[in-house]
Amino acid sequence: MIFRALFLSLFIPVLAHAEADPQRVFRAGAAVSNITPFLGTDLIGGFNPRGSIHIHDDLFARCLVLDDGSNRLAIVIIDNVKFPTEIHLPTKQRIQQTSGLPPENVLIAATHTHSAPSLRGTSYLKLNEPLDEYQQFVIRRIADGVQRAINNLEPARIGWGTGTLPEHVFNRRWLLKQGQSVTSPFGEEERVATNPGGLLSQIDKPAGPVNPGVYVLSVRSQAGHPIALLANYWLHYVGGVGTGHISADYFGVFARELNRLYAEPGQDPPFVGILSNGASGDVNNNDYAHYNQPGRKRYTRYEKMQEVASDLTREVMRVEKNISYRDWVPLGAAAQTMTLERRRPSMAQVWRARDLIQNAPSIAEQDRDLSRRMVFERRALEAELWPETAEAFVQALRIGDLGLAALPFETFVEIGFEIQQQSPFKQTFVFGLANGDLGYLPTPRQHELGGYETWLTVSHAEVSASPKLVKKLTALLGRLHKEPHIPNSTA
Repeated sequence: MIFRALFLSLFIPVLAHAEADPQRVFRAGAAVSNITPFLGTDLIGGFNPRGSIHIHDDLFARCLVLDDGSNRLAIVIIDNVKFPTEIHLPTKQRIQQTSGLPPENVLIAATHTHSAPSLRGTSYLKLNEPLDEYQQFVIRRIADGVQRAINNLEPARIGWGTGTLPEHVFNRRWLLKQGQSVTSPFGEEERVATNPGGLLSQIDKPAGPVNPGVYVLSVRSQAGHPIALLANYWLHYVGGVGTGHISADYFGVFARELNRLYAEPGQDPPFVGILSNGASGDVNNNDYAHYNQPGRKRYTRYEKMQEVASDLTREVMRVEKNISYRDWVPLGAAAQTMTLERRRPSMAQVWRARDLIQNAPSIAEQDRDLSRRMVFERRALEAELWPETAEAFVQALRIGDLGLAALPFETFVEIGFEIQQQSPFKQTFVFGLANGDLGYLPTPRQHELGGYETWLTVSHAEVSASPKLVKKLTALLGRLHKEPHIPNSTA
């Protein structure tokens, strides 16, 4: 239980030596682990699981390890819709056993591809179920990837920068016109519709902002060859895969494009391109303001994700060309597990769910959307069995003048902006879907407006969670930033 106690305590930041050291060497290593499941495995990403019939492209855990001579950090991005809380603790424990890295020094996040198997185990919402075969496989493969990246450590230089790519990000939550509303599966009137393709005549304006920013972290060997490049873009996912296809979505296309353009012939260890997700809980790739305009392009399977990935790759390459690389930067990590109240269904919602399920055959004759409603009503009944609290692992990393912030949520853009604005670092990259999964994280105001992302079956933490999380994350970033910073040599 020592490991458990470690997670529930306030982690002391791992600090870089402040004194000048002419012998200091910055090192970096990268590796990938294949986490593709067998065909026939159920895929998640819709309202109902569906069996896989084809592997279009493999799924990976892409790993980057950084070492400043005193401290070591690992960043792992996995091709999955989530990195659930159920496997967060076991994965960090395995990494600590095999590689010696403490939990606060390891950031693990999901891309949010919707064409991968569930890592939740036997049920979408049941907690504390035994780990299934695929969960155990992924845990070991992530730990393997981190160890392989450590094995590949070599003297390196590091740099980062930002760009912009506005044409592929749109807020998917729309305010309805005055006097208009929609009804949730739980019978509540709401002012916001998510993905309002069937309500275009009723929509007024987006309910929140988008972030067109493109964030780039690049490491090269002292000899100049590329080791890895980690990009961060606040886009939910793209989609457009074949039915029953396993695919890493545009995240995988981006990695392959980057490898093709950056990897040197015969390079060993291989270059690793990585794309992570940011605060994109209310963002997707659909422009509902011009959704039915004449001449709107219709995409074939996989075409749109190729388009988005290619555009992003070009912008990332432009940013990378202007990066000033440092010979050495201090590294640090801080994390805390926060206890939040868990949202639970009201008695009225429970009674409604039970009544609907009991009378489903008669209701089906008048309700063509019954199947979808039934999904959420069953989830509401499962939610009745949840514990009263949930634990959120909040993490901050320091890479020189760069801050990294990670939350176990599908975080709304507004919250990501708050973190960046309140961070003391010159630049801060925000990672969503990291170190667990407590569903969507709207602001309190967005909760008032309603919409899919605010339903308790997909947004598990208390309505007031976001201000508390931003405050804690800002404090962790502040503690890391106060540590002495040694000036870096630049190109």
